[in-house]
Amino acid sequence: MTAEKFRQNLLGHLGDLKRSLATETGDWIVKGFIDVYRNIYTISVDTKVISKIIELLLFPVISRFGVEHGYKMVLSEHQNHYPDITFVVPDDTKIALDLKSTYRTGPQTVKGFTLGAFTGYFRQRQSTKNITFPYKEYAAHFVLGVIYSRREEVLDERRVHKLDELQDIVSVVKDFTFLLQEKWRLAGERPGSGNTKNIGSVRDLESLVKGTGPFASYGLEVFDDYWINYLTADMARAIDSEVPYRNLAQYWKWRDRARARR
Repeated sequence: MTAEKFRQNLLGHLGDLKRSLATETGDWIVKGFIDVYRNIYTISVDTKVISKIIELLLFPVISRFGVEHGYKMVLSEHQNHYPDITFVVPDDTKIALDLKSTYRTGPQTVKGFTLGAFTGYFRQRQSTKNITFPYKEYAAHFVLGVIYSRREEVLDERRVHKLDELQDIVSVVKDFTFLLQEKWRLAGERPGSGNTKNIGSVRDLESLVKGTGPFASYGLEVFDDYWINYLTADMARAIDSEVPYRNLAQYWKWRDRARARR
């Protein structure tokens, strides 16, 4: 099983994935939460809430995909473990699939994804800490990404709706775009937001959909070497070192100096 064959198989279910999230007009099919009294409470634009609901909606389609192709699905046992889903194909190839969602910040830009740690299991590739199987056992690492637009209208989250008002409730997100790429093709040159030691994605919409991030022209080996050796300022201070590079241009100079010292 090749990575591209897996990708094409999953892309064959793209129509089902889209229909699991959106109406024909592009609105999110989810309107809110319902209680046993048939009261509906609207959803906020909290990205964590939206992301989790999107995952729940996609899961039945992904499960059917696995059954159809004879792939065994192994789910992450813990929320912070990588990846979300491991597919084990009949020839025992293991493929990682992470489900990610983010929102548009402009016509051609998005907030971006985090693509997993660049420390821990990423560097210690025989480790089983925070990962379903050792990183070295995976033949490929895919991201199924969902990009959406947030509604500009301000919704009154205090209002409680009745079931017969369902069609009057405005969906908080709309206009979904899907992507399926190996994560090295989506990766940027800097960590994700905050102080986390996670690989950050590019934020250009076209680059995400087409998988043409800065590492796409160099290949997986350069991506691995870049992020295995990447140091944040805190990491560098901890080992009494300088930050070796912050982008690919600096990385190539650092790599040339490293080769010259051999």
